[in-house]
Amino acid sequence: MRDYDEVTAFLGDWGPFQRLIFFLLSASIIPNGFNGMSVLFLAGTPEHRCLVPDTVNLSSSWRNHSIPLETKDGRQVPQSCRRYRLATIANFSALGLEPGLDVDLGQLEQESCLDGWEYSNDVFLSTIVTEWNLVCEDDWKTPLTTSLFFVGVLCGSFVSGQLSDRFGRRKVLFATMAVQTGFSFVQIFSTSWEMFTVLFIIVGMGQISNYVVAFILGTEILSKSVRIIFSTLGVCTFFAIGYMVLPLFAYFIRDWRMLLLALTLPGVLCVPLWWFIPESPRWLISQRRFEEAEQIIQKAAKMNSIVAPAVIFDPLELHELNSLKQQKVFILDLFKTRNIATITVMSVMLWMLTSVGYFALSLNVPNLHGDVYLNCFLSGLIEVPAYFTAWLLLRTLPRRYIIAGVLFWGGGVLLLIQVVPEDYSFVSIALVMLGKFGVTSAFSMLYVFTAELYPTLVRNMAVGITSMASRVGSIIAPYFVYLGAYNRLLPYILMGSLTVLIGIITLFFPESLGMALPENLDQMQKVRGFRCGKKPAASVDREENPKVLITAF
Repeated sequence: MRDYDEVTAFLGDWGPFQRLIFFLLSASIIPNGFNGMSVLFLAGTPEHRCLVPDTVNLSSSWRNHSIPLETKDGRQVPQSCRRYRLATIANFSALGLEPGLDVDLGQLEQESCLDGWEYSNDVFLSTIVTEWNLVCEDDWKTPLTTSLFFVGVLCGSFVSGQLSDRFGRRKVLFATMAVQTGFSFVQIFSTSWEMFTVLFIIVGMGQISNYVVAFILGTEILSKSVRIIFSTLGVCTFFAIGYMVLPLFAYFIRDWRMLLLALTLPGVLCVPLWWFIPESPRWLISQRRFEEAEQIIQKAAKMNSIVAPAVIFDPLELHELNSLKQQKVFILDLFKTRNIATITVMSVMLWMLTSVGYFALSLNVPNLHGDVYLNCFLSGLIEVPAYFTAWLLLRTLPRRYIIAGVLFWGGGVLLLIQVVPEDYSFVSIALVMLGKFGVTSAFSMLYVFTAELYPTLVRNMAVGITSMASRVGSIIAPYFVYLGAYNRLLPYILMGSLTVLIGIITLFFPESLGMALPENLDQMQKVRGFRCGKKPAASVDREENPKVLITAF
């Protein structure tokens, strides 16, 4: 029996064909980077105050004092959701009384913004917040918009793998690109917040499905030695590039509808990729479509200037067609023993809280001091060295120590923000970026770590369940940001504390570096502190230990 990698080994690892697939699939991820974080600018909340209509007969001094003041970040600023009762101050104005001299403003009756709001145009010309007045009593709709986008991401996570298994990687890849691009374009014509949000859910479904299927397609076409680089540096780095492009678009296009149009157009540029990205030969073999699979490999060999064998895929010797008749597994198998149940609960916590930290830090960029566009760019830029660091650390060092270490780093610097004086805002920004560096590094290591912990029988299910926990974390994350409206430091204190906590819990995981991959529950490593009757699986030479690569879902 020979597996697919042995049969196609004659193609080499890094010829023109592999380089083309690597960069085209990675480039197809760039729109995911700016669509995934576009809500930062589409739903940005500018400074606002109650509108005082010009028709109200007020003197200039009363018009200037028509909004009550409040203390925010140590300075007096106009309230965003209250004004003095216009009928009352109009009478005082008519009588010639002066605010603060003849009238005690602290004793005046207040009212809500009955005539709407006026918004600052310093940062945004228009957003969905200014379009549909998602402020004050309706400010809960802004984080809900983001959370519902991630609900779409969660739903897309469920269906993307199943669709690509049934209809093929290539068709589903371009179909989900069309969903993401098409429904983003339809969003431009939204007439209400409800319409925008429903469409945003569908965009979220297409966004993650495109990401996952490109991930699967690349890992199935590329050789073993290239897959790890593709799944970390390739996909993740190009996502970060899209993330960094977003503030560039938003800086020059400050109207949300035109910005959405600009973010939609790059998706159209992916259409020509249909003629360059082939179907997965592995998937074609699983469907017993050998001729099509051979044609793709023949073209790849020709592109790499290699002479291919006359017969590449022999159905009688392909391992893929004779394996995978495994016994059925159920979600309860992840809780079958005390050891695996503990590892599962700890893994769910690790994924969810790391996801909360990553997305809360990303979504909290508009609340940082300084220029929101520059801060967003830095937030994307810091991910590139984080991915490289994660890749380098995974090659040689124990998993649980490096994941715990970067989590301690990320959580620790976030907790330091509360001791930074308000005048030193650049220090706070630097600490936020360093915190995101740690959390991003940890997040990118979780797939490999989780895949190495679980036995073959339940490995895909375990990664799927823990990935789903991370989507739940992304749904919760906008409400961590929302807490910043009450106290600027509260989100960082919570994120820092939870990140350090999950770092401590990570130390109790078993180590997986240099250990043989478990095939059944009995071969799983034991949680630290557990008594176990059997010794863990023996260490194997690192060169003999197969590299673990598992798709995101």
